[in-house]
Amino acid sequence: MRNLRNTAHRSLGFRPDNPITALAHDLDSLILAFGPNEANPSITLKRLAEDADNPHAAETITSWDAVATDEILSLHSSADTQSLCLVLSHGDIVVVRQDPQPDEEPIEIVGSVDAGIAAAAWSPDEELLLIATKADTVLFMTTDFEPIANVTLSDSDVNVSNHVSVGWGKKETQFKGRGAAKALRDPTMPEFVDQGSLGAYDDGQGVTVSWRGDGEVVVVNSVLGTGEGRRRVIRVYSREGVLESVSEAVDGLEAALSWKPSGQVLAGVQRRGDGGLSVVFFERNGLRHGEFDLRLSKEEADGFGRGVELRWNGDSTVLAVAMRDRVQLWTMGNYHYYLKQEIRFNSSGGVGDGLKTTWHPERPLQLACSNGEELRTLSYCFAVSRGSVDPPSDVGLVAVVDGKTLQITPLRVANVPPPMSLDEIEVATAITDVSFNEAGTEVLVRHGTQLSKFTCDYMTKPMRKAVLHTVEDLSPLQLEESEHAAQVGEGDFTLAENGVLHRAGTPLPIRCTSFVATTSHLIYTTSNHLLKFVHLPPNNEEPLRIPLTELEKDERCRNIERGARIITVIPSTHALVLQMPRGNLETIYPRALVLAGIRRSLAARQYGKAFMTCRTHRVDMNILCDYAPEQFLGDVEVFLKQVGKVEWVDLFLSSLAEENVAETIYRETRGTGLEEPLVNGPMGGARDGSGKPTVSKVNRICDAVLASLRSQASPSLQNVITAHVCRSPPDLEAGLSLVSDLRRQQKTAELQAAVEHICFLADVNRLYDTALGLYDLDVALLVAQQSQKDPREYLPYLQGLKDLSPALRQQYTIDDDLKRYRKALAHLHGLAEFEELKAYVAKHDLYGAAIELYRYDSARLAELMRLYAAFLASRNRYKEAGIAHEYVRDYTSAYEAYRAASLWQECLAAAELVPLPEDELRALAQDLAAALEEAKEFAAAATVHLEYLDELEGAAKLLCKGYDFVEAMRVLARHKKPDLLKTVIDPGLIEASASMTELLAEMKGQLQAQIPRLRELRQKRADDPMGFLEGGGGGGDGEEGDIPDNLSLAATDTTAGATFMTRYTDRSTGTLGTNATRKTSKNRRREERKRARGKKGTVYEEEYLVNSVARLIERLNGVVGDLARLVEGLMRRAMRERAVAVEAAAVEVVEACRGCMDEVFAVAQQGGGKREEHHGVEEAGGRPTGGEGVLYEALAASEQKREAPVLKAFERLSLLS
Repeated sequence: MRNLRNTAHRSLGFRPDNPITALAHDLDSLILAFGPNEANPSITLKRLAEDADNPHAAETITSWDAVATDEILSLHSSADTQSLCLVLSHGDIVVVRQDPQPDEEPIEIVGSVDAGIAAAAWSPDEELLLIATKADTVLFMTTDFEPIANVTLSDSDVNVSNHVSVGWGKKETQFKGRGAAKALRDPTMPEFVDQGSLGAYDDGQGVTVSWRGDGEVVVVNSVLGTGEGRRRVIRVYSREGVLESVSEAVDGLEAALSWKPSGQVLAGVQRRGDGGLSVVFFERNGLRHGEFDLRLSKEEADGFGRGVELRWNGDSTVLAVAMRDRVQLWTMGNYHYYLKQEIRFNSSGGVGDGLKTTWHPERPLQLACSNGEELRTLSYCFAVSRGSVDPPSDVGLVAVVDGKTLQITPLRVANVPPPMSLDEIEVATAITDVSFNEAGTEVLVRHGTQLSKFTCDYMTKPMRKAVLHTVEDLSPLQLEESEHAAQVGEGDFTLAENGVLHRAGTPLPIRCTSFVATTSHLIYTTSNHLLKFVHLPPNNEEPLRIPLTELEKDERCRNIERGARIITVIPSTHALVLQMPRGNLETIYPRALVLAGIRRSLAARQYGKAFMTCRTHRVDMNILCDYAPEQFLGDVEVFLKQVGKVEWVDLFLSSLAEENVAETIYRETRGTGLEEPLVNGPMGGARDGSGKPTVSKVNRICDAVLASLRSQASPSLQNVITAHVCRSPPDLEAGLSLVSDLRRQQKTAELQAAVEHICFLADVNRLYDTALGLYDLDVALLVAQQSQKDPREYLPYLQGLKDLSPALRQQYTIDDDLKRYRKALAHLHGLAEFEELKAYVAKHDLYGAAIELYRYDSARLAELMRLYAAFLASRNRYKEAGIAHEYVRDYTSAYEAYRAASLWQECLAAAELVPLPEDELRALAQDLAAALEEAKEFAAAATVHLEYLDELEGAAKLLCKGYDFVEAMRVLARHKKPDLLKTVIDPGLIEASASMTELLAEMKGQLQAQIPRLRELRQKRADDPMGFLEGGGGGGDGEEGDIPDNLSLAATDTTAGATFMTRYTDRSTGTLGTNATRKTSKNRRREERKRARGKKGTVYEEEYLVNSVARLIERLNGVVGDLARLVEGLMRRAMRERAVAVEAAAVEVVEACRGCMDEVFAVAQQGGGKREEHHGVEEAGGRPTGGEGVLYEALAASEQKREAPVLKAFERLSLLS
């Protein structure tokens, strides 16, 4: 539905006695050839700039004498060699060098054909020249004019192709009724077979040559045979000069021929028996492939329709048909050919049989044509002639030009696909341009030298189609102004030839294939087959926010079919009409337009319109309340009134969800202050520390709807039930209470409808259980009847419940069946069935609830507490069991429970309260002390020895084991035992200093071994990262098995800057190799064991060394306090040498740790530059699995910053400094 609109038009006049005889494009200029003729027997070449507006601006290139009867058959410009090549009909091939070398002639005849030349053409790649001679031969020549093939045109060429037509679309293959069945015939054999007879004006001399766009094949159109049996034949040759096929016979086929550059078909001209002209198409194999009528009467075809030439443009979109006094431009859409433009000349200029026409080789829609006396250069662009796209005038008017016919379709009213239309306008001459007024009620049509105005109104009922209003003759000045049009555009936006979009003359960072601008959006399509929307700010000075290609996140971007173009947009209906490359129309409703319309409606409080838009386009209903939450809560009554229907209110309520769609899937993208909801504040009101609403959004809306419904005189019971059931969680009890009220009021019809509706909204099994929980057996029966339950099951069950008495027993049975055990327990308490209650408590572990019920009944509370204590002991919860036993003063059971829980203080206290005999108490204390010593709780064990076993020496030894020398000395002094200082304390100090010195020596040795090795590994990695990883860091046995087998360490051609991470992730080229071994969980466990061992020479060694140093520092922090107490104890016992040795060793280890921390934990600075790349690899290709995954994690960990552990300070004793 696109028209050709003229964007540039220049006309230059030349002398009639020396007309233009040939045209050729040369980069940014036009090469003109003049002569030879009787008045001027010479050839002159001139160069004319594209922007020249005066014929005298043409620069003469060269001129030489020629034969007056000679004719230029081909004029070709080669930009690479800066030369021009002319092929003349008398047989000469002339090369004109514009910048000749010293040993080259400016003008040289490089070859000559004695018999003369009939036609010639250069291949599109300028590597071959094909010449058809008048001696019925075809020559293939190189750029150096060396012949590579000489083919003779013979009558036997027709035997190359044996054509069989299956008759698709032919008249002879169509159904003709029952009578035709009597004469059955082969449908592949046509009823009328063309003999290939020549047309009335075909003298048989015309020969045409045309190359396909890729230069692989060429076609020659010439006359075959002599006398009455002559016919015109199209021969297809390969690039090497091999005949591939010959066309089928076509009556009236003329010499005109042009191969479509895309290679689909080649076009020729047929003069029909009725005198008309048609453009016929052939396939490469020579078979016919469609046609279209040039729409000329017999008189027109016999007049200016003689000597027709055909020229396809560079991108195969426009076919130029050149006649004697006009050039017609045809395009095809939906298998229909449209006449888009007609360029008329005053006369043919007396040069040849038609106009000279040539397309620009690089600008597909730039054309130059001449009749000899006048040269016209024209530029076109494809543009949609559409009406207003601003509401309320956005009728979707689109006008399609087809010769003298203008097809008008209001797409909002009738989506009529081309080539059909809703309305048609006929004018006297071919239409040049068309436009609509802002309201869409007037159509201006320019055709020839006239401007016609039509009036119409396609939105009224009945529709008023276009009617001629006025016809105005345009003056020459008006015609000239209309022909000098600017770039195609809408409003401030224009589209340049290179596809760059401009705004008010300023280029935008947008390259598009089509666009349309409304008051709120700029919509365009890209060559990547994307449709994008740009919000237009009200202030034109603000920059545009171009959307990124985020199809899943951004409403402003979506995929479209390949090659689709925008026809028009209808904001009132949120519709966008696209035309596919084959010509059919598709109407889509982009989410950006739909949401923009919904937001406008919500801002205007048009909730009914917004709801219908959501319902029609399947938009989440939550946007109605999420876009402007506080406004919606205040307008709930307005919302219910505008929506109206009960079913639609139910649809809205059942669609509610906690998600705020205005901030997630339908987030505002305008960026003009509306990125937050229209009214600030989330629907859920206040939020907790995690950002979640403290009040449910769904419940707030349901409560507001319920409040509004209750205020109505006769609220819809269906809506009330829906509001209760749609709460979060569903308030089924409230809904069923309404049903119960209807049952009591005996409203049978409403009761049945309410039961059916609530069963539709909620799970009927949950409703049945809830009805039972209300103890309303009649409602439970109504719900059960709506379910798939077997009446033979629920009817006896409900009858059995009805027969139970008292009511508490019935309620107990229901709650027990519904597994509401706490409620059932309360019913048993009300029934005063204590024995049954105890069994029920033990069965369902309801001890806490039972104790709460009997908190004021001491006897039964004690009995329940004993049961609870026994239960806790059976679950190994001995501490709580001991407390329960103590609660009922059962100290014997209590101390046993505490003993099992290893609570020595509580155990000994309860044992004293029993009271236990002295020997049993002592045995108990010995057992507890042994357990505490085994658990290294030396202070507690010393207390037991001292207070319960009266073992002072044992207590002191235990305190020394715990490095609590201060307490040990105090206890001995308190009990007046100074002699034990030498026998207990001194040996303890000596033993502790020996073990501590050994520990510190071990730490020192570990640091001395690991730090240099770590330094060596990092230096090797810094010098050669890849070699470091391939060799495993050197040292050790360097097992190659430590690197997974499916990881290639060889660089590839596609590897751009291989990095530390990409060598081991199989993501260097984007996909995994087909021979990659899939690592199993067994491989992963094996690799994890290798990583944990950190064997020397493996890729995991560095990580192991860092972790080892960290663990050493943690061990050192754990003994710093013991070190200080040990040094102090040694000094108090006059063991200064030992104290000095221990302190010196401690200081040495602490300083060594402090000095290596920066070096050990500084990996992040070395690999920090690659962390970002590593994350990018992970996001692009995903994390590896199996053994690969372990290696991947290890390499990633080596590049991440690790927090250095805090080293506790060791305070030296000043007495030793």
